[in-house]
Amino acid sequence: MPPTAAPPPSGLPTAPASPDRPAHLLLVRHGESVGNVAATAAEASAAEVVDVVTRDADTPLSDRGVEQARALGRRLAALDPGDRPDAVWCSPYVRAHRTTLEALAAAGLAVPVRVDERLRDRELGITDRLTARGIAARLPDEAARRRLLGKMYYRPPGGESWADVALRLRSVLADVERLAAGRRVLVVTHDAVVHLVRYVLEELSEDQLLAAVRERSVRNASLTRLDPPADGTGPWRTVLLDDVGHLDDVPVTEHEGRGDA
Repeated sequence: MPPTAAPPPSGLPTAPASPDRPAHLLLVRHGESVGNVAATAAEASAAEVVDVVTRDADTPLSDRGVEQARALGRRLAALDPGDRPDAVWCSPYVRAHRTTLEALAAAGLAVPVRVDERLRDRELGITDRLTARGIAARLPDEAARRRLLGKMYYRPPGGESWADVALRLRSVLADVERLAAGRRVLVVTHDAVVHLVRYVLEELSEDQLLAAVRERSVRNASLTRLDPPADGTGPWRTVLLDDVGHLDDVPVTEHEGRGDA
């Protein structure tokens, strides 16, 4: 599943719209958050606990994340009018919602935003705020279960597996198809969610999904575009993957999903 070449900054690949499905989906991972910064620092220092004081849903963007969101907005403004989003769905988490508002303001787009909790990040349960080292040291039985079951099906107590997230995404994507048919939809969400939207819409196997995850984390404020099948049947296709060309003058950051080692 290699990414296609990045399109010119002024536009994105075009495809005929189906009246029964969105014209395309533009998937965005939120800008860098203070949680991303703290998690990376914790891993680098071999700490067991990530130093964040907010609950995951309330973790804000870093200053660099705000810059990234505004750069994304400038990219959206530079698109051909027929490619600019005319519907927006986003995660309710503060970092995703702020990314959405900053990007739309920078783009000068007055598009209603639908906030949907099914687009939230994966819930980590008792492993929340723990690094991989912290899980191994403090929850050795859970570390063993995770190794046995693997990323796709391991569900930490009180949390979700990747398969659980895929299940709720199947629901929200059905609603997006129904409520945004024929529209150009911007979806602002999280690293794992971008991967799993591709898993659902491209009809990937578990092995294909995990290979894509191993290859790369979705970078902050990057742009991924999926187009529906031209004939209305079969899998969607990714025509742009994790593109950060709009971040030329803003630092590019890549933070793995917290607790997802």
